[in-house]
Amino acid sequence: MGFHKWVLSRPNFKPTDETLSYFVDYFGRPKDFKATHDVLVDGRRVAGAKTLESPVGRLVRADRPAQAVSFFEKMEKQYEFARNSQSLKLIVTKLCENGFASFSQQPHRLVHPQFSLSKPSFLSHPQPFQNRRHHFPDAYSLYHLSFISSRHFSSDTETAAPPENLEEEIARAISSELLKDPNSDSLSITQRLDLNFSHINLTPSLVLQTLNLSPNAGRTVMGFHKWVLSRPNFNPTDETLSYFVDYFGRRKDFKATHDVLVDGRRVAGAKTLESSVDRLVRAGRPAQAVSFFEKMEKQYGFARNSQSLKLIVTKLCENGFASYAEKMVKSLAIEFFPDEYICDVLIKGWCLDGKLNEARRLAGEMHRGGFEIGTVAYNAILDCVCKLCRKKDPFRLQSEAEMVLLDMDVAGVPRNVETFNVLLANLCKIRKTEDAVKLFDRMGEWGCYPNETTFLVLTRSLYQAARTGEGDEMIDRMKSAGFGEALDKKAYYGFLKILCGIERIDHAMSVFAKMKEDGCNPGIKTYDLLMGKLVAHGRVDKANALFKEAESRGVPVTPKAYKLDPRFVKKATVEKKEKKRETLPEKMARKRRRLKQIRLSFVKKPKGMMRRAF
Repeated sequence: MGFHKWVLSRPNFKPTDETLSYFVDYFGRPKDFKATHDVLVDGRRVAGAKTLESPVGRLVRADRPAQAVSFFEKMEKQYEFARNSQSLKLIVTKLCENGFASFSQQPHRLVHPQFSLSKPSFLSHPQPFQNRRHHFPDAYSLYHLSFISSRHFSSDTETAAPPENLEEEIARAISSELLKDPNSDSLSITQRLDLNFSHINLTPSLVLQTLNLSPNAGRTVMGFHKWVLSRPNFNPTDETLSYFVDYFGRRKDFKATHDVLVDGRRVAGAKTLESSVDRLVRAGRPAQAVSFFEKMEKQYGFARNSQSLKLIVTKLCENGFASYAEKMVKSLAIEFFPDEYICDVLIKGWCLDGKLNEARRLAGEMHRGGFEIGTVAYNAILDCVCKLCRKKDPFRLQSEAEMVLLDMDVAGVPRNVETFNVLLANLCKIRKTEDAVKLFDRMGEWGCYPNETTFLVLTRSLYQAARTGEGDEMIDRMKSAGFGEALDKKAYYGFLKILCGIERIDHAMSVFAKMKEDGCNPGIKTYDLLMGKLVAHGRVDKANALFKEAESRGVPVTPKAYKLDPRFVKKATVEKKEKKRETLPEKMARKRRRLKQIRLSFVKKPKGMMRRAF
């Protein structure tokens, strides 16, 4: 660069388009496009066709086609190149010669009177071209998504629609930048993103897709977060901040989570708070989650109130840390007096841990303290009792459950549908299907009516007990009760898996037909399950028909080598040979052989290998 400046300062030498192209070629070979930009700015008075061809050629050969496309946008303002059809032809030719024909055919709006084409709305520029300054801080844009249009060169203006997966392509491009080795480029990640993606309009879905595509980017995502916050045309929200908290929480990088929360304290809200607490608890750091409540108002700007306390207590109890939750509630009882919801959640947390004695002890304390134990807490205790009985002594389940129900009646706590769902689910798990059906029929005596969970649990149990007819009736009753929407792809797949497991393949095919009638589109797992079971039963023709059906529906099923179950292999029938009637000579010969055997049986056999004693 110093040599170039010295050449320009020589009084007896006039720089030309040719000499300028030498310097552009020189810096283009090591891919130093920052220096190329400075050369073009310094030599804009003499830049011409050769100089134009050099940067375009070097950009394309350096695998930066999108940057070459964006160069066409800014070359007239920044470098005084003529922006006309000849320069357009040059760039398109270079792209096609180097295998980037797709970049010359994607939607783009050339801001020129001759080519007035459309562009995706979310990539529109913030102000008109005439009044807009091109920001070009360090180098050319790496991924400018205002691509050249595949426009037929006619007199009429044509509009090209943006591709459906354009946002996904942008996310992949940003993700590839995040996944690069940070030591491979002298620029920081924020500078690279500024150079390469300053033209795009960010959306929350684009940020989420980028993070999902970059699980191994690590701390580089911190630079992406700072870049997102610095974007002038994007307002970060509580939702987008929660995406970054979730990302670093999955990696258990809570130092980065702290930095994200500090940077985004202006927009942090309920979603970000929930993500922060959830990730701490799921990472097995309950003490850290408790201390987070103490400092979250000063450090991160979260509201330290009863709602946030309930959130943290709920997360701790759901993940098996009821002891921490109880200590936290008791230590903060003066500041935030617990209500019935917190009591129920604490009892439920102890029950989820399988600690029935602790749950009963806490329920007793709550009762003595004047709190009313609600149906939620009693349902949790009932479920805990049933699980312990299933584990230790299944025959005591019904008697122990009756005792809990009696306690509910004595306390005046009404049963609800969740109470019956707990009983039905546990009865079905110990194969007491008949008792479960009788209890289902008696639900109305307590003023309770089944919901979609009740029907699904009973249907699965009936199919498991090979009572397929009653299972079909339960599905019909579920539809007539208004819960047909719950019969989705997942529910039907569960039914099919059970039927295939008990070798009721014919009934599984009838349920599969019912699934398609209800408007559920089977997926890869459903077709794979049925085809594998049909082949195991030796019904290859039906399996092939299912494969063709999946292909016609657009389901990407891959053919596999399914095994034939030996139980269903058809054994080859052995033809019995009919006895032919013996002729007289054959009969006489058989009699002679038999008489000889009888005669020889009376002959004394010599003792082999015996020596005579002298």
